Amino acid sequence: MLRIHFTSRDLARVTISARSDPLWEILFSGFRLQERHRAVIYRPWLAMLGAGSRPVAAPIRVGRTVLEVLAPRGPYFPDFLTPPAGRHGLDAGLDALCRTPRRELHRQLTILARRRPLPSWVTPLGDGKPDALSGLADTMRRYHAAAIAPHTEMIEQSVAADYAHRTHRLVTGGVDGLLASMRPLMRWQPPVLEVDYGVDRDLQLDGRGLRLVPSYFCQRLPVSLADPELPPVLVYPIAQQFAWSPATRRLASLDKLIGATRGAVLRTIGSGATTTELARTVNVSLASVSRHTTVLRNAGLVRCDREGGAILHTLTSLGRALVEAEQG
Repeated sequence: MLRIHFTSRDLARVTISARSDPLWEILFSGFRLQERHRAVIYRPWLAMLGAGSRPVAAPIRVGRTVLEVLAPRGPYFPDFLTPPAGRHGLDAGLDALCRTPRRELHRQLTILARRRPLPSWVTPLGDGKPDALSGLADTMRRYHAAAIAPHTEMIEQSVAADYAHRTHRLVTGGVDGLLASMRPLMRWQPPVLEVDYGVDRDLQLDGRGLRLVPSYFCQRLPVSLADPELPPVLVYPIAQQFAWSPATRRLASLDKLIGATRGAVLRTIGSGATTTELARTVNVSLASVSRHTTVLRNAGLVRCDREGGAILHTLTSLGRALVEAEQG
């Protein structure tokens, strides 16, 4: 278990990223490629990569080999692979990776080598050789272009839906509401956040705050940096209700997915509609609309906000994506 200890200053410095971090996604997607038993949500992605019967593209094959060495599934992988600058995009993250101090490269790769033998090509990385670092960055860039970039829309729509849900909980319930929404992955027992984790450790925030990062490819357990002195970050798997696979797009219609009346309600909401407007347009009772919008809200497709004496219903990013996918 990971226990994250908050002070009052930390509670005021909790942030949540609006987008996934490309370097963390590279590592987690590599984990998914290493698995024998793959979750259903990733199977369409794996099929498109050629991870089944078709040959795997060279950038994916090479990237996978490198990731299996530097970022094995287990209790440790080097922090230099996921620098904080990755929050600003792939290029910024890879540039920061190439500027990792030699002493950090040597220290982190030494820790990794204690856990498993490393091939000879890792030695120049540990020595901080510029060519080795730029070669690693190029491999990761090519892997990202082949394995992740073609699916950016699907990934970011899913992450955006989770982000909308979390920020709504933050706005309506404060940090307590946000952290409570993370169950069962983590449990908020003030002033400690208990996180299901692969190893037992404590992380003292000491006023630095905590950055929460949603991830499409992270699965089962959240992940933090190994070095407690680095800016605190916790990368967590988005809720499965928001994990949207390409298979969903191929459904014949919204009606097959959520039912005819509920599909009509979702289409009618558009840029916003009250309960009364929905009942009038869809030609159902107010009580029926309320039941359907409650289900849609719980599924992360709709937001319901009180405006005066009325309830205004709007589409979340995921709800809008479903409607647009049907139309497109």
